[in-house]
Amino acid sequence: MSATNPQPGPYDPNQYGTPQPPNQPPQYPAGYPAPGHPAAPPVYPGATGMPMQQSNGMGTAALVCGIIGLVCGITYFLWVFAIVLGILAIIFGAVGKGKVSRGEANNGGSATAGLVCGILGMVIPAIYLMALDAALDSVF
Repeated sequence: MSATNPQPGPYDPNQYGTPQPPNQPPQYPAGYPAPGHPAAPPVYPGATGMPMQQSNGMGTAALVCGIIGLVCGITYFLWVFAIVLGILAIIFGAVGKGKVSRGEANNGGSATAGLVCGILGMVIPAIYLMALDAALDSVF
């Protein structure tokens, strides 16, 4: 083995030396905020804060529940789900329409479509059940 000086590797900490600490902290003029406490940004006249984010969840939930309720209503043997989802779609649609009128949401079309699909999803099974009742009365 030879006693040669090893070459510095790519991650050798002594390769570039150690940084020297600063002599003294920087001096700030009087009235300037202390370091670590930045000054507040200026407020301009007429400037408003961040706009309120739209909450479109109720209209979207009404549309999803209404479409699924309508499909379940068309499929006769899922009429129980159609009625439950229709009620949920009507509630979510009404709340979503209220949010649109207050300016909290911007999907009034989705809320209206969910409301209509929820109503249809509840009416179609009612028509099926009335037709079944009429058919059973005529037979017996």
